[in-house]
Amino acid sequence: MNNILEIKNLKKSYHTKDSEILAVENFSYSLSDGDFIAIVGPSGCGKSTILSILCGLEKKSDGEIIIKDNYKIGYMLQQDSLFPFRTILSNCLLGLEINHELTEEKKQKVIELLSTYGLKDFINSYPDELSGGMRQRVALIRTLATNPDILLLDEPFSALDYQSRLAVSDDVYRIIKQEKKSAIIVTHDLAEAISLASKVIVLSERPSKIKKIFDINLSNRSTPIENRKAKEFSEYYDAIWKEIDFHV
Repeated sequence: MNNILEIKNLKKSYHTKDSEILAVENFSYSLSDGDFIAIVGPSGCGKSTILSILCGLEKKSDGEIIIKDNYKIGYMLQQDSLFPFRTILSNCLLGLEINHELTEEKKQKVIELLSTYGLKDFINSYPDELSGGMRQRVALIRTLATNPDILLLDEPFSALDYQSRLAVSDDVYRIIKQEKKSAIIVTHDLAEAISLASKVIVLSERPSKIKKIFDINLSNRSTPIENRKAKEFSEYYDAIWKEIDFHV
């Protein structure tokens, strides 16, 4: 397998005035080119912390992170975080501007992405003129604008209603596959994880460790919405649910 990201014995602890809180312990995983991985686990177990460390927003306490030469990571937040005073195109060009990488060629590539994924007529619109689902598509294209090889998605659909969430998960999956990106998604929604991912990593309660990894093999794998109809879907759901340390 062609590993593009290797995480070895990752550890994260937070220091308070009186104590040390261990959030992540001995997390190891290798991501292959083209993989779509989902991370699930109980609330507060450290799922988002792992993504924050991978993209450089937080520092690891110990362990090793190896990214394939010249490979880039893009991070899509829970909220779309679009600037209301910038047009859709201007929002999508923001990362290129910050990285001092904006060229006419890259601008045209972003316009192509917006056109390809149903946003051509909204290039000069503003975020408040778009639906929640369309805003999430814009947020993904803004992330893709810098041409990352690995996408980190942190609860990207959590702010949407149920129907929009289903539709946008289909859109995002299609875009990621068509653009040939690898992805890691953190989600609380087990159905979402199973319908999107080829593997689901279940984390333990904090300090989070890998409790179990499920290979998701669905018959006639298709879009996330269609994948929910697969005969194996409910079996995976039940098995993963039993592994999660959930307390009311």
